[in-house]
Amino acid sequence: MSLFHHQAITLGRRGVSRRSFLHCVSAGAVAAGTLDFRDLMSVHAAELRKQGMSMILLWMQGGPSQFETFDPKPGTENGGPTEAIETAVPGIRIAQGWEKTAQVIGDIALIRSMTNKEGEHQRATYQMHTGYIPTGTVRHPSLGCSIAKELSVAGQELPAVVSVGGGGGPGGVIGSGFLGVEYDPFMVQVPGELPRNVALNTDKSRYDRRLGLLGRLENDFAEQGGDAAVADHQRLYEKTRKLVLSPEVKAFEIAGESTETRAAYGDTPFGKGCLLARRLVESGVTFIEVRHGNWDTHQDNFTETMRHAGQVDPAMAALIADLKQRGLLDRTLVVWMGEFGRTPRINPRTGRDHYPRSFNVALAGGGIKGGQVIGSTSNDGTALKDDPVTVQDLFSSICKSLKVNPAHENLSPVGRPLKIVDGGQPVAKLFG
Repeated sequence: MSLFHHQAITLGRRGVSRRSFLHCVSAGAVAAGTLDFRDLMSVHAAELRKQGMSMILLWMQGGPSQFETFDPKPGTENGGPTEAIETAVPGIRIAQGWEKTAQVIGDIALIRSMTNKEGEHQRATYQMHTGYIPTGTVRHPSLGCSIAKELSVAGQELPAVVSVGGGGGPGGVIGSGFLGVEYDPFMVQVPGELPRNVALNTDKSRYDRRLGLLGRLENDFAEQGGDAAVADHQRLYEKTRKLVLSPEVKAFEIAGESTETRAAYGDTPFGKGCLLARRLVESGVTFIEVRHGNWDTHQDNFTETMRHAGQVDPAMAALIADLKQRGLLDRTLVVWMGEFGRTPRINPRTGRDHYPRSFNVALAGGGIKGGQVIGSTSNDGTALKDDPVTVQDLFSSICKSLKVNPAHENLSPVGRPLKIVDGGQPVAKLFG
């Protein structure tokens, strides 16, 4: 009989307490004296992590056009040649090229009234990841890293934060900022394969001796005044050591997935990245970002967005359907977004330029009520008509979905308390 048959163990934001764990298993192996607490935590780590919340960010680097994604304006001058297609929910139409996503729209909430002021790639990327405007005095953590700090289980062998695909564009990959190396993203450049440098090239005993030698050298350096740098380096190496020696590292490989599953996601880096994200969620990773770009369509907008949609559409739809089929969607929030939208006016190069005034975001899972559209824009797409949603509102909504307190404060290096989200309110319609 399972140790968890009679009483459920729930994960707090800082993990499972020793007292509550031992209370639940007192009739089992602990009482029998067969396993100590550390052994039990290791044996049941995967089962415990399944009770936690996760988030997958599908990041469309460059700023996708709202007209060619989820807010088409067919038959209008600004709408261009893009047609609208029907979806599984009567009354909701999205742009052509998103036929697979249209089939799972019942699980997706579309926000068509996102609005912001940052129209430069680097600044907007930073803000849409951290919730803060970039400054020269502090490096803010990404929302994903802040969420991982609150939700991830201490001592787990896989990284709490994983970043999949390319370099992230002009804004780069936004990391853990002042939260430190414990929550920095683990980078996966080629999804679907075992990450580089995670396989031992020697036996474990020799590997441990090498780490011991490194530790002694670093201790000498620390005694000479480099203690802060050494502490960070040792934390990083400890994360790496746990990953290298863990059998769970196989979660990064997708070769064992069925041919049908891999075909559904698509034989593209983004498709493989989305399939990897599902596998990592199953293994207890708290936050995964999968990037796709470049959506910066200043020219040939209609050709380029159709090409991009051909890769993103099947992967996103397969991810949502796969998570749902496996019973993971309720505790996994999937967010599709980029740094801003594109101009209603089509420029002379058949492109669209930067437009933060109105753009769209798609959310699924994590308690979000799907099959709905929040907010709208004018017939020509130039202005918001109702229900404007700011970056802070969106981030507050994400926190509510994941059961994280957005007003929780972390201390910056100079001792200044900074909230996870500074302002904003959750969008009530997202939650029914």
